Amino acid sequence: MEQVSSTPINLDKARVDVRHPMLAMISMWVGAFIGMFSETSLNIALPSLMKSLGVSTATVQWLVTGYMLVIGIVLPFSSFLTKWFTTRQLIIFGLADFIVGAVVAATASTFPVLLVGRMIQGIGTGIILPLMFTVAMSIFPPHKLGAAMGTNALVIMFAPAIGPTLTGIILAKLSWQWIFWIFVPVLAVGLIFAFTSLKNVGNITKPKADFLSMAESVVGFSAIVFGVSSASAQGWGSPIVIVALLLGLIVLGLYAYRQLHLETPVLNLRAFKISAFTTGALLVMIDFGIILSAMYLLPMYIQNGLGLVVALTGIIMLPGGVMNALVSALAGRLYDRLGAKGPARIGFIIAFVGAMMLATASTTSSIAYVIAAHVIIMIGAPLAMSPSQTYALNSLTGALSADGSTIMNTMQQIIGAIATAVATSLLGIGQAAYSGHNSAATFTNGVHYGAYFTVALTVAGFIIALFIKRPQYSEDVKTEQ
Repeated sequence: MEQVSSTPINLDKARVDVRHPMLAMISMWVGAFIGMFSETSLNIALPSLMKSLGVSTATVQWLVTGYMLVIGIVLPFSSFLTKWFTTRQLIIFGLADFIVGAVVAATASTFPVLLVGRMIQGIGTGIILPLMFTVAMSIFPPHKLGAAMGTNALVIMFAPAIGPTLTGIILAKLSWQWIFWIFVPVLAVGLIFAFTSLKNVGNITKPKADFLSMAESVVGFSAIVFGVSSASAQGWGSPIVIVALLLGLIVLGLYAYRQLHLETPVLNLRAFKISAFTTGALLVMIDFGIILSAMYLLPMYIQNGLGLVVALTGIIMLPGGVMNALVSALAGRLYDRLGAKGPARIGFIIAFVGAMMLATASTTSSIAYVIAAHVIIMIGAPLAMSPSQTYALNSLTGALSADGSTIMNTMQQIIGAIATAVATSLLGIGQAAYSGHNSAATFTNGVHYGAYFTVALTVAGFIIALFIKRPQYSEDVKTEQ
């Protein structure tokens, strides 16, 4: 049963007093920006990487899903790590780790080495992402949280705004290795701010590690993502896929049961007993799936369906990326004024229109049509994202806040990996279902199948958004078994 105390929160006072909150956030903004840039920029380079490294679509997608898988594995440990190490130590390690991963990827000459570099980068992103939201929730007062979370969203969404264009320019003039080299100097700037402006915002209690929970988390999430990703090459009826999915579901079930009954869980899943958090978290996961599936399909459609060069692909995706960043910044402020209900519902409706346009595109569609479809998706998805995220996190206070941020970011990455893998699988099914011999038309038919999944996500998001209610503030949330 859920109990909420009646002690009101001081909406003018932050939980942790920091003299310069904006400076304290810069190192995390840099890390999160590069993390999301890395997550989305490679989409435009996948066709080039397939040719350069001699791998298939099903194989090259692991550069996306493998990266997100590692993020999803690391994220559940975020709350635990903040109780053992200071915020400053974790951010410095995360930025340094990403630099190492970027160098490994940039010097790779084979696909396995490149994948290892990507997965090393995932560790850094998995540490930094949840801390960015947790620290923001702590150092900004509640009445400024909408704007603060909107800034976080702007930093994350600005990466897709410039990622495809910058990657296209790099690939037109330089080799794909330079996609990773450009990360290094930017991350170095983040390290400087981490050393000079960041302080600890958590309590170092050094709780006992529950290694069984950690093992269950790693095995469960890995098995789910591996199963879904393998379906694109093996088929959904493959014994490997079925066994992996069943193993993942069983282990995650055991993991959830253990977290709910431990006195000090690795991840406090009791946050899901707060209905507002559950609703907001589901919306964020679905919204991220919409963005990732669309941004995975669109660059390959432009290059393989329309036959356009990679540099032009980046230019075509620039307007949608810029719109994504602008709406992300606006959406945070809309939450402060209107709440989450209106922006979330309208956002999913708009995203539905853009996804339908992508699902009906052809080999003869104009560039203006493709840009319009992308722009519409990138208006709708971020319009729903930031308000839903703030709605979820604002429903939690006290110790649950950090866990809520970790839960949401973990599931966001896992859903992103699954959405990319499902889109890849449907892409292959659509290509196999086409009876003609035109390669561009065959690929475009595959894109249609993948886009139907994006459309389904927009519908699911709108239905769940109908359950958004007016937020209520509380001093602390307690649960009784």
